[in-house]
Amino acid sequence: MTFEPNSTRPVNPLPPVVVALAALIAIVELIFLATSSGFVGGADAAGLRLTMIEDYGFYEPLLAWMVENQTVRLKYLMRFVTYPFLQGSFTQAVFVIVFVLALGKMVAERMGQWKVLAIFLGASIIGALVYGIVWDTRVPLYGGYPGAYALVGAFTLVLYTQLGETGGRQIQAFALIGALLAIQFVFGFFFGAGTGWVAEIAGFVSGFFLAALLFPGSWDRIVARLRQRG
Repeated sequence: MTFEPNSTRPVNPLPPVVVALAALIAIVELIFLATSSGFVGGADAAGLRLTMIEDYGFYEPLLAWMVENQTVRLKYLMRFVTYPFLQGSFTQAVFVIVFVLALGKMVAERMGQWKVLAIFLGASIIGALVYGIVWDTRVPLYGGYPGAYALVGAFTLVLYTQLGETGGRQIQAFALIGALLAIQFVFGFFFGAGTGWVAEIAGFVSGFFLAALLFPGSWDRIVARLRQRG
């Protein structure tokens, strides 16, 4: 009697691009933790997190300078894609990594793994632009929440499409973002909202619409649905 290996896996493996994205965030955070504790670099490296945020976080005055002088600087543009990988704390890094792994996996399985990367980075860029347009501030934007919220938006689009196909209530697709905004409102009320919420909401909205453009047929379904309601 011969036994054939079971080809079906109880849990689908994480897409490599999703793993790589989460790993990059984790590696940067581990470096920050190692330097802040003095394990690497000694006392001189203790402020590496703050230094990296100053050097690679999105900084609105630099965007304003490029617009006013009609000049493009690569080192300034680079901040649009480097700031999502610089977390303000270990807790923030954990939350971002969880979002990337969980939602990135679900979005990748429906849309393709490279589209996850496009949505994360694309929405992070849009979130920074909106942040720079709304606020005249010297407070840098950093952290992966705009990109994480973009994956929430993409996942919302996937659920919205699935509920439409099965005849379900499509408004239920927005339950996750509703819960997140409610939690954010409570924390903001007690501890201060800060300025980053603008980029996070922009990340969700742009993530939803980027997913609609990248997911074949979903944009047509959304337009058709709006026409029916109109």
